[in-house]
Amino acid sequence: MKVERVTVHKIRLPLKQPFITALNTVDERILLITEVTFQDGKIGWGECSAFDTPWYTEETIDTCLHVLSKYLIPALYELGEFEHPKAIHALFKRYRGHHMAKSAIETAVWDGYAKSLERPLFQVLGGKSGDIEVGTAIGMQSDEEALLQRIQEAVDIGYRRIKLKVKPGEDLEVLETVRSHLPDVPLIVDANSSYTLADSDLLKQMDRYNLLMIEQPLGSRDFVEHAELQKVLDTPICLDESITSFEAAQTAIALKSAQILAVKLSRVGGLAEAIRIHDLCKRNGIEVWAGGMIESGVGKAHNMALATLDGFAYPGDIAASSKYWEKDIITPEIGVQGGKIVLPDQPGIGYEIDMEALKAYSEETLEY
Repeated sequence: MKVERVTVHKIRLPLKQPFITALNTVDERILLITEVTFQDGKIGWGECSAFDTPWYTEETIDTCLHVLSKYLIPALYELGEFEHPKAIHALFKRYRGHHMAKSAIETAVWDGYAKSLERPLFQVLGGKSGDIEVGTAIGMQSDEEALLQRIQEAVDIGYRRIKLKVKPGEDLEVLETVRSHLPDVPLIVDANSSYTLADSDLLKQMDRYNLLMIEQPLGSRDFVEHAELQKVLDTPICLDESITSFEAAQTAIALKSAQILAVKLSRVGGLAEAIRIHDLCKRNGIEVWAGGMIESGVGKAHNMALATLDGFAYPGDIAASSKYWEKDIITPEIGVQGGKIVLPDQPGIGYEIDMEALKAYSEETLEY
């Protein structure tokens, strides 16, 4: 393989409705869509899912653009010919951090590689099945009625589990309300690191609500205090923001900080690193699931391919295109039926780019 051209499309996608978490409210997604053209004529597509401000990670769309243009894309051209996308993972190790910028290129290379083999990406990654079970995340709502309505809509669509956002002061009462109306819905709560170890007694009370897991209750880079908290909880802790690399996953496992890990390929630097984490967890009996970042169809398609690996034990945060967008940038759009997504059997990510939609959403197109 050899890269001939890299094009970065900066797009602005308005959400159908705001997505509210303990840390921020997201009204729109500014994303970088990477288009990598190879010598054989194949085109791979990737996505940078950083946010426009550093509320979730230290990376932003602006920092990613800088790193892509100054370091990563020039390094890609300097590399010349290579045989496998893992070469990109190795190449980018010379630069510390900047995982979301790295993922934007690395995922596009995987897509182009799978297309060169004329095979679906999920098969190239080692996925055993062409369909996946999916769940959905529901942001904080203005009132109880709105929350229950959103949950019921998701249940009616068939999502296999529901994730609710919680924070101090908006937690136990929310769970009491939901469980009184929907006692059997598979439920996760996501705290986005909004609690401290001093809240252990409060978090312990969540045990009575039959939750699949409590996601990232404590600090976004913490392992030690999560290990202390897990000792007193019956509900499994899931680490999300803390899992930024293979080494971070090793630390979590060694310290017994959690029973479950959420793997977000964009946060760890791409598919190669995500697969390493998956394999590590499988060897150690730790369950994983694929987290979402409110991506366009391009980012979702890569997450879907990853989620076909057999260690992904829980439905991932991979909702239908129509949940977030009036119109996605891929065709056909991603749909959910019976709580599952059937992956296309076409080469690569299996979706075509809707170039008209991409152009309509684009703020800037950069050629390298």
